[in-house]
Amino acid sequence: MTSPFLIAITAGVICAIVVVAYFVAIDQTKPVAATNGAWAPPPVRTTWIKRLEALARPLASRMPAHETAPLRQKLSRAGDPGGLTPAGFQAVRYGVAALFAIIGLILGLLISLPIPTLVVAPAAGAVAAFVGYWTPRLWLEQRISQRRHQIERSLAEATDLLTLVVESGMSLDEGLLSITERFHNALGDEIGKVLREIRLGRPRMAALEHMAETTGVADLHHLIESIVQSDQMGVPIARLLRVQAMEMRRRQRQTAQERAASASSRMVFPMVGCIFPVLWIVLLGPAIIQILKSLH
Repeated sequence: MTSPFLIAITAGVICAIVVVAYFVAIDQTKPVAATNGAWAPPPVRTTWIKRLEALARPLASRMPAHETAPLRQKLSRAGDPGGLTPAGFQAVRYGVAALFAIIGLILGLLISLPIPTLVVAPAAGAVAAFVGYWTPRLWLEQRISQRRHQIERSLAEATDLLTLVVESGMSLDEGLLSITERFHNALGDEIGKVLREIRLGRPRMAALEHMAETTGVADLHHLIESIVQSDQMGVPIARLLRVQAMEMRRRQRQTAQERAASASSRMVFPMVGCIFPVLWIVLLGPAIIQILKSLH
């Protein structure tokens, strides 16, 4: 047991030294521009994600084109965490898988089982690497679901605010700006991106349509479609926003009523599986104990 453990520790230390030496070499080989007394901008620090992306670029660049586009869309729906690109996210998956594999190997060497260690350690490392490879993907899906839920919950209130701003005589851009100042969540982030795209010269309606496609929220998509149609047909947008806000409130109330109606059926399984057994034990337990004592 001691010899394989020492071999694993030595291999891990050697790998860590190689990785650290690689990053130090990257820092030392960066070109330094001669300033000649003139002012030079401060160097941009490279994050560890970008370094990991550069390290795993030979593996991540082999992603098929039909997988890159959906992954880029998922990252956009998740809010572009850490400024990750598809290649960077794939590099993170490889890095987490390697870390989990090392942990699995060490646990396989430390845990004593009747199975030989040479079988347990590689199996534990393979299982841990598989789990580590899929963990970032599960985290990404959870983040997408969380941001979608934030947008759905805030959309009706944001539409009311936008309606009040537009009815007061202000422009649609000022209404969108007021939403970013009021809502510090996923909806505010997405509308902030729209305003930045508009300032860079992108048409307003094109930026709004891109936001609706990126988020994947049905209510937001319907709202943007209505705004685009009203802009094309010349219909007053304030009245349209008022109708859309009322419709969203009605859908939210209907969804809440459906969840409340299904709550009773969902409570059956916890009651049957958790509450009733304990209740029967409390009621019948003393009687069973008395019966057993009388039999003995």
